[in-house]
This record gives sequence, C-alpha cells and structure tokens, in this order.
Amino acid sequence: MSVTGHAAFAANMKASPSVSNGADNFYKSDKVTLQKVTFKNQYQMNVVGNLFVPKTFDRSKAHPALVVSHPMGAVKEQSANLYATKMAEQGFVTLAIDLPGWGESDGPRNLVSPEMYAEAFSAAVDFLGTQSFVDRHRIGAIGICGSGSFVISAAKIDPRMKAIATVSMYDMGAVNRHALQKSQTLAQRKAGIAAAAEQRYVEFQGGEIAVAGGTDLALTADTHPIQREFYDFYRTPRGEFTPAGASPQRTTKPTVASNVKFMNFYPFNDIETISPRPLLFISGDQAHSKEFSEDAYRRAAEPKELVWVRGAGHVDLYDRVNLIPWDKLTAFFGRHLAQTVAL
Repeated sequence: MSVTGHAAFAANMKASPSVSNGADNFYKSDKVTLQKVTFKNQYQMNVVGNLFVPKTFDRSKAHPALVVSHPMGAVKEQSANLYATKMAEQGFVTLAIDLPGWGESDGPRNLVSPEMYAEAFSAAVDFLGTQSFVDRHRIGAIGICGSGSFVISAAKIDPRMKAIATVSMYDMGAVNRHALQKSQTLAQRKAGIAAAAEQRYVEFQGGEIAVAGGTDLALTADTHPIQREFYDFYRTPRGEFTPAGASPQRTTKPTVASNVKFMNFYPFNDIETISPRPLLFISGDQAHSKEFSEDAYRRAAEPKELVWVRGAGHVDLYDRVNLIPWDKLTAFFGRHLAQTVAL
C-alpha cells in the first residue's frame, strides 16, 4: 500500500473514535464458557490459555478444536480471545494462548524466540488432544499477524494441525531482514545486528534490558501512518490491555538483544510440505502487510486459498467484527475438520 493510501487511512481513523467501525476486541458471548488453563511445553514452561467451549455442546462426545494465537508482542486478550470466542460460537472448542515471554505464559519478558513461539502451538495441541471432549484428529489453528508465521512454522513439523488459517499475517523473519517492501538495506540490517550484539554485553553485566520497536507510546506530527494504525489499537481503549505485573511502557516491544533471532527465521521455506493439509490466508486488500500473505500463498501447495477483505487494513482484521470474514473461517474449518482424519 502506498504512503498516500496509509495517510488516507490514518485520516479516516483520526476522524472516527478508536472503537468505531465495528471494533469489538473485548467481545463477550453468553453462548460460550471461558476457563483459564495452564499446560507445559517441551521446555517444561507454563503456557497459559483461555479455553472457550460452546455452552450447548455434549461433553460426552469428541469435538473439533482450534488453537488461536495473538499478534506479535500482544497477549491473548488482544484479538486472539475475540477469534476464539467467535469460533466457539460456531461450535468449535477453542484455545487462545499467550506465547512464551508474553502475557501470563512463562519465559523472560518480551524475549523473542521463534522456535518457542512455534512450540507453543504444538503444546496447545498436546493439551487439546488429551481432553476427552476433543477429537485429536480434528484440530486446526489460527495465527494472527506475527503468529501467522509462527503457526506455519509449527505446522510444517506437526501434522496434528489439520487445517491452518492466518489473518493479517506478518512474516517476522522477512520484515526484520528486509523491512516492508524490502526497504531496508543490508548495511542497515548489519548495523541493527551489531547494536543488538553490543547490548548483550550490557545485559550480561547486569545492565537494564533494552526494548525497542513495537508500538509508539505517543503520537507526534511525524508519526508514520502505520504506527498510527497500531497505536489506535494498542494504546487506546479499543485494544489496550496490560497484564497484571507488566509495564504498559513495554507492551508490544521486544528486547533489542533477542529481536535479531528473527533474522534466522524463514517460516515459508518448505511451506509446500504442509500439503495436503489446507491453508487459508486472509488479508485486507489495503493492508500494509499483504505482501506476506501473497508470498506465502505463492509458495504454498494446494489446497490453498487467499481471501482479500475489501477495504480492510492490517489492524482492521484484529477486531473489526463486521470486516472479519467469520463465514469464510467457519466454512473452512467446518469443511476440513468435519471428519476424523488420522495422521
């Protein structure tokens, strides 16, 4: 999307309240029950999630289930709970999780670890697949924003995920190596890597852990339209949520020393090996991130589908319930998780 397009979007957002246009991040439903759950990953770290179950379903039977994870740097209460609630209303058992290092899950705060993020999806499948009311052969997954790349990384080596959907996906490896639309030079990348390496010395000797990136804490006249888009979600009542004991000054911001781990993250390599399990990519046709869904779709093997949401930007699909294609998600998982399929 051009800068002009972003400016028009930002102007529209400025003219409207932050919770306008159907934004409902903290949506609650009287059709489902919510239970907080904790389970271990392979590192014996606690992963915390919210389990949503349709109130009308029969616990004596095994049902299809979905794992849902939040945007990079967010927590389960930001977007993931909304998707999990809405899909539970459609009859799925759903589990919204906090990735390690974020929210209520274990791990050093704000630490970047693509491998642990992918592992969290598999750990969530471990949990769901051992519940008597879940059919372990009918488990799917949804990754939002950065989690779209993490779920693909997980699905490549975990065939228990039978159908995978991404929404407003970011390839967290590519965006850190090259920036949006490949606008970062190699010299700039190397400078960032060098700064992160020097920061390791500071922290090894007991210095303060530095965070950077993420969402700006305040708007100025020079704030980029993309940052304004994120600010409208993360720094306003529309989507702002700070877990107990956390600092709002560090929300969404990864540590400088660990963020370079994304340089070695190539989630789309071998994406074609997920086939014949189906992939669904959903993106706004005005999203600044749409290049990543296009790239993943191009590389993936059939069956695959790329859905454009007309008029939607990147953050729109976090919580604007009138734009999110719930019918497409329901149909996709309903079709591909309809019958028990062995590994």
